[in-house]
Amino acid sequence: MSVVTVTRFQADPADAVELRARHAALVSATRAAFPGLTEARLGRIDDSTWVGVWRWDSAVSLQAARQAVPGDATAAAAFALTREATVDDIEVLDEHCWPPAPRGAGTSPDRGDHVIEIDALTKVYGAAQVRAVDEVSLHVGTGTVFGFLGPNGAGKTTTIKMLAGLLTPTSGQVRLGGFDVARQRSAAMAQFGAVLEGSRNVYWSLSAWQNLMYFGRLKGLCKARVAERAQDLLTDLGLWERRHDKVGGFSRGMQQKVAIAAALIADPPIVLLDEPTLGLDVEATRTVKNWIAEQARELGTTILLTTHQLDVAQELCDRVAVMRQGRLVADLPMRELLARFRERDRYEIRLDGAAPPGFDAVTREGVTTINVRVGDPREVYDVVERLRAQGAVLESLTQVQPDLEDVFLALVSEPSHA
Repeated sequence: MSVVTVTRFQADPADAVELRARHAALVSATRAAFPGLTEARLGRIDDSTWVGVWRWDSAVSLQAARQAVPGDATAAAAFALTREATVDDIEVLDEHCWPPAPRGAGTSPDRGDHVIEIDALTKVYGAAQVRAVDEVSLHVGTGTVFGFLGPNGAGKTTTIKMLAGLLTPTSGQVRLGGFDVARQRSAAMAQFGAVLEGSRNVYWSLSAWQNLMYFGRLKGLCKARVAERAQDLLTDLGLWERRHDKVGGFSRGMQQKVAIAAALIADPPIVLLDEPTLGLDVEATRTVKNWIAEQARELGTTILLTTHQLDVAQELCDRVAVMRQGRLVADLPMRELLARFRERDRYEIRLDGAAPPGFDAVTREGVTTINVRVGDPREVYDVVERLRAQGAVLESLTQVQPDLEDVFLALVSEPSHA
């Protein structure tokens, strides 16, 4: 069970910059030595009264840190003023709250900007030693829309459950924002928000506003911060005017927007979206797609997208991983993945008007399309000359590009090498 401690002290307002710098250095040194420190904040109640808040994953971690600091005069002085938070402290913090610690506070320079790190993750079930997930490794960067795909039974759900701390791996490691899910669960989960498939991610008997206030408080935010964040999210998602209406009376698309807002209320750096557009109408689907793009491109949120709607994944994802039978069979940027499956012997020729006799063509709305396969790319020029010789008007000639559905089917239907 986590433990919250506070430090109240007096300081000259003129020393604010230096005080914050000293606090940051102390937090950095303590966190490096004691992973059990999951959160540390410094706030000012008035001109001269300051409060430091420290959250530990357990009383054991706190005690270990207390016993280790006597040789460090600055740290010893700080811990001498530190005590467990009381009800009065919580009330004060509710009235005087400040922005949370930076995202990914557990990351280190040698890891680059990876906010999701999965290394050799394995899950084995039962006496039969069924390997549901087999040595999976993934590293996902900040601000990436990452598609995590695979057929039913491929191991995606098991992997996600281990990532979310709901399932213990047989072996391997998962880090979120630099925090180890097994050893620093509280801090790791603070990096993570989720919208799961289905419509019961929020409480239907509560209003949109009540849902966000509830989930924000559940995730440790003070009332003032939750209210500010809830207003921003509901406004951005077009729900501000309906904020006091019960979610049970909302359309499927509006319920999905409330679920998205609840997942984002604590501003996590990582958001899991499981089938985010399934069952939505065209307008709601477009709103959700635009929101995903904005979160990643403009705000730096990392989106982990799981879906069977491959056209949605192709439109949104920067990178895609595909699982089959518990193993990764692909993990590449979208453009590179599609390029690898490009059919170099297949071309599409478009004509203005009908095709001459002897060509297998499809005509729609006055545009005729001919698909040709050639043994040598230079042979396509012979086809073009034949068309011109018979009076055809050429509009375009392009090499056929696969879509994500073509690539996905090719990857999951390949013979197993296990």
